Amino acid sequence: MENDKVELRWGVEQRLEFIEFRLFWEGHVNRSDLMEQFGVSVNQASTDLNRYIGFAPANMVYDKSARTYVPGPDYSPQFLKPDASRYLAQLRSLADGIMDSDDTWIAELPSYDAAPTPVRGVNPTTLRSVVGAIRRNEALEVKYQSLSRPEPIWRWIAPHAIGFDGFRWHTRAFCQTDEVFKDFLLSRIIETRETRASEITDAADADWQERVTLEIGPHPELSDSQKQVIALDYGMQGGTAKISVRRALVYYSLKRLGLDTDPAARQPQDQQIVLLNREVLDENHR
Repeated sequence: MENDKVELRWGVEQRLEFIEFRLFWEGHVNRSDLMEQFGVSVNQASTDLNRYIGFAPANMVYDKSARTYVPGPDYSPQFLKPDASRYLAQLRSLADGIMDSDDTWIAELPSYDAAPTPVRGVNPTTLRSVVGAIRRNEALEVKYQSLSRPEPIWRWIAPHAIGFDGFRWHTRAFCQTDEVFKDFLLSRIIETRETRASEITDAADADWQERVTLEIGPHPELSDSQKQVIALDYGMQGGTAKISVRRALVYYSLKRLGLDTDPAARQPQDQQIVLLNREVLDENHR
């Protein structure tokens, strides 16, 4: 079976994965689903369903009363690894208007919504210039408005990566004005101008290359039952969860987790988690 799967063309394998997606998340699949999603013919849809049965005969059975295929009692995905995070990410993208319902494989969307996130004004032309400079290993002249200056100034930066702090997108770049690696918010790049070759690479950015591990646990003043719930919320094992993060992103990660302030400043029920290895913060300011 593994050899047969290797032989599959990408389009065919994608449709077989779609069959498993619908079986797992929707509980049924039929020819019309394939026809609507991929624009294939009736014959092609039937061929795909039969091909899937050939690969995993116990995974799918035909329910005559419902006139659709349903998961077999011993259903075990062969092409798809069910991922709750991916499913929920699609709902989040739909709620934010980033994705259209036609772009998802979810057939029957549950009622959903999300706390709104302010739209960040990233100019697509600016993003294209930054990404292009990264690809070509170039320095880019940008007009940047920082909050430390009343007016924007032109400066040369050598970007090597794109980063996300949980709310805003930035580029990680070597600032040739300050001669240091810094984060530049894409929304604050007002204009771009010239480019030139750069010898700066991401290998020189030690804080980007190095990863540290944040160890979090339930707030010690919570009850045992509350601690168990928090452990489930964060996927903790043995009362702790370990989060690997680039040193350059530690500040943002702590802020997003609510760990950037003194835990004693909030009630345990509000704080919920604490950082168990605070020494990483001292190392981050070494």
